[in-house]
Amino acid sequence: MVMDNHKPRTDDRLQAKRSAALVAALRAALASPSEQRLFRSGKLDGLFTARTGPAGDAAVEAVRGGLLEVSRTEVKGKVVIEWVRLTPKGLEFLYQYDSPRSVLCELHELLRGARAGVPIWMDEVLAELQTIATRCSEEMQGYLQRLDALTQRVEEAIRRAEAGGPALPHPIQQIVPWGLDALEHLDHRKAEGADDCTLPELFATLREKHPSLSITDFHDGLRRLADNRALRLVPFGKSASSLPQPEYALLDGSRVLYHVGR
Repeated sequence: MVMDNHKPRTDDRLQAKRSAALVAALRAALASPSEQRLFRSGKLDGLFTARTGPAGDAAVEAVRGGLLEVSRTEVKGKVVIEWVRLTPKGLEFLYQYDSPRSVLCELHELLRGARAGVPIWMDEVLAELQTIATRCSEEMQGYLQRLDALTQRVEEAIRRAEAGGPALPHPIQQIVPWGLDALEHLDHRKAEGADDCTLPELFATLREKHPSLSITDFHDGLRRLADNRALRLVPFGKSASSLPQPEYALLDGSRVLYHVGR
């Protein structure tokens, strides 16, 4: 029997095109926070170039997967125009897809263009300043939005690059087997801009993966992680008598430790 080796390669190429279209659309949505057309129409911009083919499949995936949300629709004859915005889930997907190298390469290209001086089109803007002042302001605002969006991606890339190595030395991982799960939870909270985590919350999260974990082992492990500067233990800011769950607190001399962060 002769095996057909062409179909898998074709599927791989189609998947690559869908992925490329999806990521390009999410990048464009991040660069322009206001709602945008889901599909391009004639000279009108849109996040995806076509309703069919790889671009169309990517658009369906983005909406159904919650990466983009439909903010409103317009009906013109038989055509339905969808306007969409980037969701937090779509932003997280883009951060996970972006490698530090790709983000930094894009930043390098942007900085190299800036280094060359004022863009060439600025000469035309200066020559026609009285008639195109409004358009100039809009274009500069878009440029600043792109820089802001790229800054977010660079900061995320740096954070991921710094976290790329081992989070804990191997001996500590053997002594505190749940240590990596604890650090992953704290990093996730930090990326979302949350405050330091309470010890009861961290213990409850760890018990989902480590049901045999006791409070005593939890406290011993936290001290070892703090001694190795993997995390920091934070004192309770109010009177110890007002602790909601005092059994999770750690005593350090006269201090009552009740929060943990990275």
